[in-house]
Amino acid sequence: MRRHPSMIGAALAIGALACVAIGAGAVHTRAESNAGEPLRTADLSTSWNAKTAAAYLDQREAYWETWPLAARDHGTFCVSCHTVVPYALARPALRGLLNEKTPSEDEQKLLANVTGRVRLWNEVKPFYNDEKSGPHKTPEARGTEAVLNALILAAYDARTGDTSEDADTSRAFTNMWALQQMTGDDAGSWDWLDFHNEPFEAPSSHYYGSALAAVAVGTAPHGYGAKPEIQENVKLLCGYLLRGLEAQTPINQAVVLWASSRLPGLLTAEQQRSIEHDLSVRQRGDGGWALASLVGPWKRKDDTPLEVKSDGYATGLVTLALEQSGVSRDDPRVKQGLSWLSRNQDPSTGYWLSYSLNKQRDPSNQAWPFMNDAATAYAVLALTQNNSR
Repeated sequence: MRRHPSMIGAALAIGALACVAIGAGAVHTRAESNAGEPLRTADLSTSWNAKTAAAYLDQREAYWETWPLAARDHGTFCVSCHTVVPYALARPALRGLLNEKTPSEDEQKLLANVTGRVRLWNEVKPFYNDEKSGPHKTPEARGTEAVLNALILAAYDARTGDTSEDADTSRAFTNMWALQQMTGDDAGSWDWLDFHNEPFEAPSSHYYGSALAAVAVGTAPHGYGAKPEIQENVKLLCGYLLRGLEAQTPINQAVVLWASSRLPGLLTAEQQRSIEHDLSVRQRGDGGWALASLVGPWKRKDDTPLEVKSDGYATGLVTLALEQSGVSRDDPRVKQGLSWLSRNQDPSTGYWLSYSLNKQRDPSNQAWPFMNDAATAYAVLALTQNNSR
């Protein structure tokens, strides 16, 4: 298939791939106690504003695409975990609600950027390098970008309906597998950017990135994950995720729970139930989740206290992970998570609020909206699951 941005339809789709010979089916339990205002599933489509959410996401993507600090060589821009990647996953989910026939202008620019860098992989410079950003940043930047490129292109391909594989997506996965670590304690994973910034660029983000790689492999259409030539890579990836599972923070476990919906057999039913329960007991009385309660003993660089309120990023991602793992929308955990999301969209701007884990941000600072970008995207993904699955 030849990718033409204006013809790409996108939304996350469930992929099929077995990490083990027999995948275990998930068994789900209901939360013992969840407070919050009740909300019928049927009310969700009218209780939040898809148009303003789309406008916010488009505006933020447009900002990032032209922000001088995001600019990279060959006229490209950095693919950020907080703005660009969530946008690529979530914006297509709004298309049906808005009766849009083609990707937005900013989506098309994003796709052109990613495919351009994939095609010029051996020529473009990494997003960061050792000389300017510190030791090991060159391989970290390459590993991070390789995974994110594959994830973005696989997600878009999943809903095109084309019967042939996309050459750019195939190249992106080839680039990704070439950088997978094959030996040692981290076998199966990728180097990942670490600027000591949670939740995307911290020491624990090494695991987060590998979980995203699993989402990418399982999302890719045309039976990509079952190809014989990548089975050793997939086995190594699954092994890495399983070896590190128990030591992960709850927010990383939410991502691997999401990945397990793409890779049947990645987690056993017992492991899925354990993660679901651990996330459920952290659900707050208002129905949301607070990111600060999901990242372990993390401290901000400026020593200010973490925000302990429910926020859009944590609530959106956890609710999405529960939905994707098979928990019903009528289950109290998901129902109250969706209710919180439906009640907490900012009515004037369309975004969902979240908070930096790294320092107390001034709203006038250019980095202040970054977590709101991710929050809005994952809120949209959680709220639109009936439309995109």
